[in-house]
Amino acid sequence: MGSNHISPTWVLLVFLTLPTKFIILAHGIKSARLLDLAIRYYTFKSYKNFKTGTSYNVHLPSNLTGINVSTVKYRCGSLKRYGANIQEFHLGVGVDVHPYVERVLIVKQNLGNNWSNIYYDNYNQLLGYQLVSPVLGLLAYNAGDDTRFNVQFEVKIQSPKVNGIKIDFSNYTMQKNSTLHGKIQMCATFGDDGKVTLEKQVAPNICATTNHGHFGLVVQSPLLPEKKKIKKWKVVFGSTSGAAIGAFLLGLLLIAMFVNVKKKARMEEEMERRAYEEEALQVSMAGHVVRAHNNVHPHDHYHR
Repeated sequence: MGSNHISPTWVLLVFLTLPTKFIILAHGIKSARLLDLAIRYYTFKSYKNFKTGTSYNVHLPSNLTGINVSTVKYRCGSLKRYGANIQEFHLGVGVDVHPYVERVLIVKQNLGNNWSNIYYDNYNQLLGYQLVSPVLGLLAYNAGDDTRFNVQFEVKIQSPKVNGIKIDFSNYTMQKNSTLHGKIQMCATFGDDGKVTLEKQVAPNICATTNHGHFGLVVQSPLLPEKKKIKKWKVVFGSTSGAAIGAFLLGLLLIAMFVNVKKKARMEEEMERRAYEEEALQVSMAGHVVRAHNNVHPHDHYHR
């Protein structure tokens, strides 16, 4: 029995590690969530006795070129007492980790200009805005002793203070882009529920939040009127197409009903014709019998 027993640890190992790698290699990355899972996979793949408080760069494969990832391990108690500066992210004093774990591995992502565009495919609310900075991500995972068994569950970083976590985009904004002249930059927070929250900056190129996640700077797209026209044209085209299809189907229904009525009428005519012919045949046969009876000679009765 012992040799056939599968421990929960190995189930987690298979579920959390192998499927992720298989999906990455077999299907590619087409969603923001799958991208996070891929980065998590390669982060823990390189996780080997990281020193607490020391930042390490994560090596990614060639199919993720353009993304820069760094990671650092903290004791949760120390993180809450002292806060931390993780490159563009400043975590103020008091930040909490939920659920509580002894150690946390914080992963900082810079998706670059190319990979940041994946958010246009996953967040429809970004329509009408354009990113003017790379998307920066801050995620956290359990870094306790059980990480050797690949129990890499995600934890939440939260600050009890308003604007307790700040993100500095000063090194990434495209100030020289003439299309951005005079436009107001907004802070975009990309939620796990697929929604985008837009808020004002707390300082030039500085955004603030109370939770971990993915963030970027956006401005209203100069192509918004054109996009609205395209969207309106699509709605009109869709409505017209729908009406045409509806009319076509209604026409088919009417034709079917007309054919059915004609067919029924022909069947009734055929039945009436047959009934008339049978009636005429019966009358003819009756007349023939009467004539035959009248033509019988009286001597016939005598001889019988």
